[in-house]
Amino acid sequence: MSTGPQLIPPAEPQERNWLPLAIAAAVVLVAAFGLVLVYQHGKSASTVTPVNAPLDPYASHLVISGLAMSQATNYMGDRITYLDGHIANTGNRTVTGITAQVLFRDYTNLVTQNETQPMKFIRTRQPYIDVEPVSAAPLKPGAARDFRLIFDGVSQNWNGAYPEIRIVHVDAE
Repeated sequence: MSTGPQLIPPAEPQERNWLPLAIAAAVVLVAAFGLVLVYQHGKSASTVTPVNAPLDPYASHLVISGLAMSQATNYMGDRITYLDGHIANTGNRTVTGITAQVLFRDYTNLVTQNETQPMKFIRTRQPYIDVEPVSAAPLKPGAARDFRLIFDGVSQNWNGAYPEIRIVHVDAE
């Protein structure tokens, strides 16, 4: 009997367990999707309405005053522009929604940016300004509220003057 080298039978190929890798990939995808949703939710929901679109018939009963503009930079380095103001309901209906068209003009008075978005009322000012939809606190006849419109970006051709605000849609009861 010889005690030479013993041959070890070849190991059977072991099947790789892909479950941990699949779970990790799913977690990464869900996190990325969540970040996209959060970022998109923070953006103002704006659309474009033709400049010559008719005003809502009830718009004449909504008086805007006290406009003020400010700008800030968000955590991503983007410049955000805020347009604050005061709106009064001089009509006889309760307003539950307001859609405003905002026209920024250039130095030749041409429209350089046209955005339409739902108006939001300022709910609190401390510790920061928080807004809510008009439907959360309807504007009753004779009442007035402060509002804020938020723009993620303003055209570089904007002349810096206050933009024109047009009320193109009103939900009223």
